[in-house]
Amino acid sequence: MERVTLLAGGVGGARLAHGLDRALRPSSDAPPTTAGPAGSPHPLTVVVNVGDDTELHGLWISPDIDTVLYTLAGLNDEERGWGLRGETYATLEQLARLGEDTWFTLGDKDLATHIVRTARLRGGATLSAVTWQVAKSLGVRPRIVPVTDDPLATMVDTPSGRLGFQEYFVGRQHADEVLGLHFEGAESARPAPGVIDALREAEMVLLAPSNPFLSIDPVLAVPGVRDALTGTAARRVAVSPIVGGAAIKGPAARILESLGHEVSALGVARLYTGLLDVMCIDERDAHLAGPIADLGFEVLVTDTIMGGPDGRERLARELLGTRA
Repeated sequence: MERVTLLAGGVGGARLAHGLDRALRPSSDAPPTTAGPAGSPHPLTVVVNVGDDTELHGLWISPDIDTVLYTLAGLNDEERGWGLRGETYATLEQLARLGEDTWFTLGDKDLATHIVRTARLRGGATLSAVTWQVAKSLGVRPRIVPVTDDPLATMVDTPSGRLGFQEYFVGRQHADEVLGLHFEGAESARPAPGVIDALREAEMVLLAPSNPFLSIDPVLAVPGVRDALTGTAARRVAVSPIVGGAAIKGPAARILESLGHEVSALGVARLYTGLLDVMCIDERDAHLAGPIADLGFEVLVTDTIMGGPDGRERLARELLGTRA
């Protein structure tokens, strides 16, 4: 069975993970393994960004991990792209009544995930072990692995100074101009167990249509991960998050511009030159296929908008079809 590794963060990463789960799901539809974090009957491993992680109200929150888990479990809020469907906010309302700052929205059911994660981390478990336990409880079949169990924080340099990721992204609604990025703790971080093996042993490695700066770069900043990606024998494929000169979701286009890059699928391809074999771009950017090919990529031109489960699976199958 083909082994596939996806580097992911945010909504785009979660949606492609869902499509790959459907496309790669074993015919037996086996339940998650009970062998422990190192085992999985599913051929897909998702390595997830943790630069967005934060502590609020005494709880450890891993937004990208949770978005991937909830999406694969079929529990996510499809309209927002994050959080749980049918959520309520009684706890958040009471926190506000008690004088707490509630700029970061936390639903009642979502809080249960953070309570469990925090308690297990304080009990000595690693983030990767806790993620495996939560995934198993939610019936998620692919293996979901944080890129590192060590502290790693995306810091955003703006005209107002250096901001923590969640302050920039949620608190200030990513309105600030991004002048640079710093991944605090990356120098001393170690890849979580299984991350390097997932890259080295895969037949295909995919980079999700996630923000290259906020979701993919923190993953590659962990020592050993970039080298494992460049050194793998796997087919390496990325999906552009820029379609028709605009980001599908989030501030990727504005960050490309503020950091001096072309706001296009070609601009994204330039960021990944030397890392990958194939760039997947949307049909609206077909005119860029030639310039991207000139950078040394094979180019797949298709509909990259993942509007629902069937669209996600269709794109996943087309990406899997690019293997040599």
